[in-house]
Amino acid sequence: MDKMKADQPKAANVDEYIGAFPKEVKERLQAMRKAIKSAAPKAEESISYNMPGYKYKGVLVYFGAYKNHIGFYPTSLGITAFKEELADYEISKGTMRFPHDKPFPIKIITQIVKFRVQENEEKLKEKPKKK
Repeated sequence: MDKMKADQPKAANVDEYIGAFPKEVKERLQAMRKAIKSAAPKAEESISYNMPGYKYKGVLVYFGAYKNHIGFYPTSLGITAFKEELADYEISKGTMRFPHDKPFPIKIITQIVKFRVQENEEKLKEKPKKK
């Protein structure tokens, strides 16, 4: 299991989630949280899948701490749209992994979150309104 703490209890909120980790990881999680909140100030913060999640007109992103990295989950379109910028990071269909021994790409994270906000807003405009 790759989780930082396999026996980690379920967190009731994001502060509790971040508070369960060692100092260095807490700092990285706080930096991720700050980047997301600054890029999507109207997003609703919650715990989902036992990790921090953000919603604004639908799901935006999730993140979580693991033994060797911070995982960032902006959906597959969030990855595809920034594939070139993410060339130096381990990515898969809907996941990015930021190793603990490398600095966070805060600028890219912010751009991806803003992209996801815009994507969700456009999706809502395209949906036919219910009568």
